[in-house]
Amino acid sequence: MDRKEIIERLEEKSPVGLFKEAGKVRRDYVGDEVHIRGIIEFSNHCSRSCLYCGLRWENKKVSRYRMSPSVIIKLSSQIIQWGVRTIVLQSGDDFGFSQKMLSGIIKKIKKENPQIAMTLSIGERPFDDYKAFKDAGADRYLLKHETANPKLYERLHPCQTLKRRLETIEYLKKLDYQIGAGNIVGLPRQTLRDLADDILIFKNLDVDMAGIGPFIPQKDTPLRDFPCGSLELTLKVLALSRILTKNTHLPATTALATLNPAQGQLSGLNAGCNVLMPDFTPEYYRKDYAIYDNKVRINLERAKEVIFKAKRLISQDRGDSLKCNKKHQKVCVSI
Repeated sequence: MDRKEIIERLEEKSPVGLFKEAGKVRRDYVGDEVHIRGIIEFSNHCSRSCLYCGLRWENKKVSRYRMSPSVIIKLSSQIIQWGVRTIVLQSGDDFGFSQKMLSGIIKKIKKENPQIAMTLSIGERPFDDYKAFKDAGADRYLLKHETANPKLYERLHPCQTLKRRLETIEYLKKLDYQIGAGNIVGLPRQTLRDLADDILIFKNLDVDMAGIGPFIPQKDTPLRDFPCGSLELTLKVLALSRILTKNTHLPATTALATLNPAQGQLSGLNAGCNVLMPDFTPEYYRKDYAIYDNKVRINLERAKEVIFKAKRLISQDRGDSLKCNKKHQKVCVSI
């Protein structure tokens, strides 16, 4: 499928056939298991100025926090005891956590729990940091590219470039991280061509995971007055990403549930997704991790309920990459 064909599929008035096709590809290439990743939002400090994000450093209304290393390590152990096999450490671009401090946290968690996978989602860092975190035991790195349109990227991310973002993802890949990219659907001034290019980025980078969610405004940002992205269009992007990338892990994001608490994530699973990422951040901190407004809380029990409603299975393993070039791969599917 080239860009023109992708745009035509995005323009289809009835997506039923598209979702059915994506469901078949999902069954053929990743099966019926849904992988659960446990998120810890350990810091809401951020040095960036992204126009859509409530954590942007210009936002003086947010109450900032940083969890201590001991709290992060203890919380990780609790999540693992509940049967979750992937820990996701997520924060803003917070350089208050040094390379040494983060490496120590990763080493401690992996030493106590060598069977689990560790994902980092902590933004752009010096390249030396990425290697240090990998050496400490980190397995995966999620760095969303947000939009494939370079001009739109720079408008939304002052003092940053899409070129640098993609180069960073390529570097992470060279370090043998399982890599994740991702985009936002419904950004102001975004076009269907931009969304088609997002999907092609997932395919061309051969990402192990792609995080795709709708734009939801945050009241203390410059984009507060723009409308939410379309749930249906987001589901179309997910379905086409499944069809083109085959065996990439696709989460049904919390943002889907925020747009439609009753059906959002279930619709994501039915459109080709195979991952859920419940939030284990304690309420004391979580209320201040406001990337967007009215964020629905997805805990472990709610994630399991969605999986059962979709008539799917809960995976009992780490859910490593299914790509042929990954050493942790369980199954290599010929395409």
